[in-house]
Amino acid sequence: MVKLSVIVPFFNVQQYAPDTLRSLKANAREDFEFILVDDCSRDGTPDILARAERELPGAVLVRHEQNGGLATARNTGIDRARGEYVTFLDGDDWLAPGYYQRLVAAIEGLGCDFLRTDHVQCTARARSVHRVPVGRRNTVLDPRAAILPADRSTSVDYAYAWAGIYHRRLVDKGLLHFTDGLRTAEDRPWIWKLHREAESFAAVSLLGVFYRRGVASSLTQIGDVRQLDFIRAFDQVVAETAADREADALLPKAVRTYCAIISHHLGSIERFEPAVAKKLKSLSAAALRRMPQDVLDEALDSMDLQRATKLRRLRRRPAATGVAA
Repeated sequence: MVKLSVIVPFFNVQQYAPDTLRSLKANAREDFEFILVDDCSRDGTPDILARAERELPGAVLVRHEQNGGLATARNTGIDRARGEYVTFLDGDDWLAPGYYQRLVAAIEGLGCDFLRTDHVQCTARARSVHRVPVGRRNTVLDPRAAILPADRSTSVDYAYAWAGIYHRRLVDKGLLHFTDGLRTAEDRPWIWKLHREAESFAAVSLLGVFYRRGVASSLTQIGDVRQLDFIRAFDQVVAETAADREADALLPKAVRTYCAIISHHLGSIERFEPAVAKKLKSLSAAALRRMPQDVLDEALDSMDLQRATKLRRLRRRPAATGVAA
């Protein structure tokens, strides 16, 4: 039986893929499989992955005929996964040797649905440790209880899919798949769904994932229309939370986070192409008007004056016609 399935999407990362694959080899075990999903790369990545299929123990190579984005590529991997546990890695990140063995031991020791871990962020030569915003470590907790409070960073704000490991029963319950076609912010509806519907989780102080920040080809660095998928992602978060049995308690957190993300993008609007910047403003204004207005008013009242004023002004912006994400 396969113990762990590692799902690794790749798209035009020929510069970084060799490091990623070397780190996977340093984590190989006879009961681990590595599902390498080539999301229709157009550079040298396919050749690198073809070699890895021969040389990396447990490698399973899957190729997309059309580029579908990170969410769709991860779903392809989930559908192929045979492991008792599932985890993720991005094609430009890497791992410490032996990390996955320690990760599996941690979740087996705790017996929970999913586990969240810290990670190391790497920007050029700088290194910084980022920790799961959960105070109690190595203790099985209720995922719902980790969503709140609304005005502080919590586990649903630490949305990195690769910073953790997930039991197969989450796949069987339909909780591990991502929203197909989301090109950015795909982790947000996903992490909220896990915390609303899974039964147990834990956070552990285990470092081993090295997240490469500032990659030129990453969508977080590109100011094109794909960035605006965060609107669809957070619309989904708010809609699903509004339908939850504890909507009154949870909606303020969802709406406040949505507002903070809109404010973040508006604060760096100069990185967007002019047409995309205009569209960002129109879509954000419409998103604010779609939110539950009483909850939105409370969220804005709780934010700092500068951000709240900017968002209130945006909400009053006249509705544009023919603007869609």
